[in-house]
Amino acid sequence: MPSSTADRRQIMAADPAATSALGRALGAVAHAGDLVCLWGELGAGKTHLAKAFAAGMGVTETVTSPSFILMAEYRGRLPLFHIDPYRLASAEDALAGGLIDERQREGVTLVEWPERLGDALPAARLDIRIDGTGDDRRSITLIAGSDDYRRYLEVAA
Repeated sequence: MPSSTADRRQIMAADPAATSALGRALGAVAHAGDLVCLWGELGAGKTHLAKAFAAGMGVTETVTSPSFILMAEYRGRLPLFHIDPYRLASAEDALAGGLIDERQREGVTLVEWPERLGDALPAARLDIRIDGTGDDRRSITLIAGSDDYRRYLEVAA
């Protein structure tokens, strides 16, 4: 986990439009092989942010939560693998089910409910922690797990 303030940035999103703008900016700087984890309680706006992130990557298809299918793939300037292991009991279930595979090195993997993957998550990733639900303002904290992910912090300024 990063320890310096250079590895994290906090943003206050006043409304869904601000969250969308952030998501589009983040998606625009995504690189092949990136892992982006969306943390937050039910109703925090993880799927809303995922949709905007996909739009920033040039995805034109309708992006929905993959809760029941576990993973959805979309085409943009890079492949986008949108994973939601909420219904899985453990990381072993995710690995056994093929949710994480070598194809994801060619695109960007966006994970809602990453806590379900536990120790299977590598340290090198971007964590996006969303605090707030309903009509409340959102506090969104970006945490770069390695130097490669600092570019996300720069566009969120």
